[in-house]
Amino acid sequence: MTTDIQTLMTDLGRRARAAARVMALAPTAAKDQALRAAAAALRTDAPLIIAANAKDMRAGEAKGLTKALLDRLMLNPARIEAMAKGLEDIAALPDPVGRTLAGWTRPNGLAIARVAVPLGVIGIIYESRPNVTADAAGLCLKSGNAAILRGGSESFHSSRAIMAALSAAIAAAGLPVDAVQMVPTTDREAVGAMLRLSEYIDVIVPRGGKSLVARVVEESRIPLFQHLEGICHTYVDAAADLEMAKAVVLNAKMRRTGVCGATETLLVDRACADTHLKPLVSMLIDAGCEVRGDHAAQQADCRALPAVEADWSTEYLDSVISVKVVDGVRAAVDHVNAYGSHHTEAIITEEAKAAEAFLNGCDSAIVLWNASTQFADGGEFGMGAEIGISTGKMHARGPVGVEQLCTFKYVVKGAGQVRPG
Repeated sequence: MTTDIQTLMTDLGRRARAAARVMALAPTAAKDQALRAAAAALRTDAPLIIAANAKDMRAGEAKGLTKALLDRLMLNPARIEAMAKGLEDIAALPDPVGRTLAGWTRPNGLAIARVAVPLGVIGIIYESRPNVTADAAGLCLKSGNAAILRGGSESFHSSRAIMAALSAAIAAAGLPVDAVQMVPTTDREAVGAMLRLSEYIDVIVPRGGKSLVARVVEESRIPLFQHLEGICHTYVDAAADLEMAKAVVLNAKMRRTGVCGATETLLVDRACADTHLKPLVSMLIDAGCEVRGDHAAQQADCRALPAVEADWSTEYLDSVISVKVVDGVRAAVDHVNAYGSHHTEAIITEEAKAAEAFLNGCDSAIVLWNASTQFADGGEFGMGAEIGISTGKMHARGPVGVEQLCTFKYVVKGAGQVRPG
C-alpha cells in the first residue's frame, strides 16, 4: 500500500472524528436544515448530476456491465427526485439522538436512564448505486454521526456530483463540512486502508456483491453491519389465492431485478402445484424471466431450464429465477434456512396458521405475508432511507436507518449516594 493512500485515508479519518464530536451535539434544527437544503441542492443540480451519470453509464457499457448493474447505476430526474424526497423524509423523522430508551430508579434513589447517542464515524463502502451517497449522508447527519463514503469506480462521477451538492448544503447549515466525506480516489488500496482505520472509524457498512463483502469481512479491523447477498424467497402456499400470487410474484421478481430485495427463488407447495405452478412459471417466462426449475417446474412449462444445485443459493440480480416444488410450509422453511442469506422471505397464503409457521420459522431479517419482497427497503418501512439491510444479528438487523445508527450510554443521577462496603 502506498504511503500516499495511507496518508490520505488517515487524514479523512482524523477530520471525520473531529466532525463527529461536533455532530454528536448538533441541534435538531441545524441537522434538519442541512437535510432540507441538501434536498433542494439535488434538485437544482439535477442536470449536472445526470451529466456526470452519463459518463459513468458510458464507461459501464464499454466495460460490459450487465443490464441489471446498469439499471442500478442509472440516474434520471425521477431517481434524483426520489433521493431528494428521501432526505426530506429523513428530516421529518424524530431526532434519534437523546431519546430515553429506558429508565428506572434504584432503591437507593439513583435514577438510571439508557439514552441514545450517535455511533461516531460510519464508513460506508458501496459499489454501483450512486443514490447510496445521498441516503447514507442523510441518515448519518440525522443521527449525529460523521460519514466516510467510498463509492465504487462505476459510479465515481455520479457520486462526486451528488457529494458536491450535499457538501454545500451542510456548510450552509453551519455544520462541519467534514461530517460527510467521500474518498476521492478509485484506487482499490483505499478500501484496505479504510478497513484499518479502527482509531477513527467506529463501524463499517459494506453494500455490494459477494466479493466486496467477503473482502471487507476478511480484512476489516472495525465492527461491521454485515449486508450479505439478497437470496430472497417467495413461497406460494396451498392456501394461496392464485391471482394474488401471480401479482406478488411478478412484482417480487421483475419490478427491479437488480435490487437486493428481488425474489431469486420461488417455492410452490406441492398441494397446489396442479393449479398454481404452470400459471406462475408461464407468467414469469412470458414476462422475460428465465426460469430454472426442478422437474415439476420443467414439466409445467417446457421453456423452463433445468436447475442445478448452485441455483438454490444464487443471487442472480437479473431476470432469472429458480423454481422448486416443496412439501408444505415446513419444507419451505427448511429450504429457506438452508439456502437463503437471512435477508427477506415472503409467503402467499390465506391460511393464518401457515403464515405464522413461515414467519416464525424463517431465520431472516425480514419476513412478509401476502406482500412482495421488494418492500425490503428502509424508505418503504417509513425510515426515510436506509444505509443497507443488515443480515447479521448483532445491534442492527434489517433496514439500517437513523435509530440503528445510534448506540446508547447510561446516564445516572444521584443525590450524593456512595456505595457501601
